[in-house]
Amino acid sequence: MDDFERFEELVNGRYRCISIVTHEERYALEIVRQAALGLKRDMWIWSASQGVREGLLAGSPSIAETDSPAAGLANLAGTKPGSICVTLDLADHLKSGKALRILRDMIDSFGNTGITLVMIDSSDYLPEAIKAYARPFEISFPDEKELYEIIRATLQRIHSKTPIEVGISQKGLDTIVRNLRGLTRRQAVRIITDTVLADRHLDDDDINVVIASKRRMIQRGGLLEFIKTPLDLTEIGGMKHLKRWLNQRKDAFGSEAVEFGLQAPRGVLMLGVQGAGKSLCAKAIATAWHQPLLRLDPGSLYASFIGESERNLRDALRQTETMSPVILWIDEIEKAFASAASRSADGGLSQRMFGTLLTWLQEREAPVFVVATANDIGALPPELLRKGRFDEIFFVDLPDSDVRKEIFSIHLKKRNRQPENFDLDAIADAAQGHSGSEIEQAVISALHEAFSDKAELDTARIITALETSPPLSVTMAESVQCLRIWAKGRCVPAD
Repeated sequence: MDDFERFEELVNGRYRCISIVTHEERYALEIVRQAALGLKRDMWIWSASQGVREGLLAGSPSIAETDSPAAGLANLAGTKPGSICVTLDLADHLKSGKALRILRDMIDSFGNTGITLVMIDSSDYLPEAIKAYARPFEISFPDEKELYEIIRATLQRIHSKTPIEVGISQKGLDTIVRNLRGLTRRQAVRIITDTVLADRHLDDDDINVVIASKRRMIQRGGLLEFIKTPLDLTEIGGMKHLKRWLNQRKDAFGSEAVEFGLQAPRGVLMLGVQGAGKSLCAKAIATAWHQPLLRLDPGSLYASFIGESERNLRDALRQTETMSPVILWIDEIEKAFASAASRSADGGLSQRMFGTLLTWLQEREAPVFVVATANDIGALPPELLRKGRFDEIFFVDLPDSDVRKEIFSIHLKKRNRQPENFDLDAIADAAQGHSGSEIEQAVISALHEAFSDKAELDTARIITALETSPPLSVTMAESVQCLRIWAKGRCVPAD
């Protein structure tokens, strides 16, 4: 069912109060208006700016002296039985005892009158006394069919004011629609409008403009972040078991895989020593599979108002599903839900958030491949490690001698140096116990020293850089050893 059908079903179900939290107020009002017309019911709208007015006819005059919340609610309480009454941004005004009391009395009486109250708010600040009655209604993201219509209507609107040229191919239009998925209707209209107004054209060259605009818009929301992925698996040293696993599944998202009886891969949990390359793998997977990479910043989910943090997580996961197929990267997942095992720290918020994530990991149907990384196994709730949440749990250990040589070769080539000009065996021996990121920093440090001395980079300088900077495996030897002992027999070695 679409949004209109789902909403009409709620009204027919005689829910007394329906809560819609959205920034798409105009679209939400249209949903209510269509339901009122279809069910032949009166519709009234209250807002602090205009008071109470009739909702089915545009430009209807407001009823005098109904702009205050208490006066507006009192007026709505007396509407015809079966009416649909809409309030706009009422939640912000419910700190007043009188308005809250009137609203609670209204909702109680609506059970007898058949009136439906629809609260449309931009933020989820409803008092608990109202939440107990309110039935949440979530507005969906537009599907591809609706996005085509949004683009067509937007172009027609712009062209009616000032002529524009549209020379986009069907393939280009399909690509733009695919990249608009996961955005709200208002955001899609904004992107198309800005793209066309820039040069009064819409053609295949505008695809990159749309992608860049979407990236900025998503990141402005703060919940999800687009990550550029120039890496491929050849730029990661070692990890042969992980690479083989990924290569076997790179085509498992297509229709042929479904016909063969396969489900799309669900994700991997990557444990290991800090700096060993876990985050690097998330970027490389997205490139190797030709899928966009989204990073979920768990810290941005938490908000000060009750219920808003959980809604942020649901919105982020729902948006990710709409944009699928996609890679979702959750970095250092143990820090995001560190209090999930205890209610005392934050009143159970982390536990509720973690429960929402676990349910989604288990039950999602959209092709979202999750890459979760963790450094501290002791901080991970045991429920996360259960089979079904992830396809596999990999352990990324410190690189052995052969892998260290491979990593040095990669970083030397990146800096326009030929690996064969260096004694890789000696460098690899000196780098024992160093992680991939520590090896990279040693090369950078040696480069700085050589540049300062106006000399060329050589083996001796790299060895000196390694010896003067103790690795994490030395400074935190006990915790690294405990992690290795735990992973043995419990995880699949990445290398």
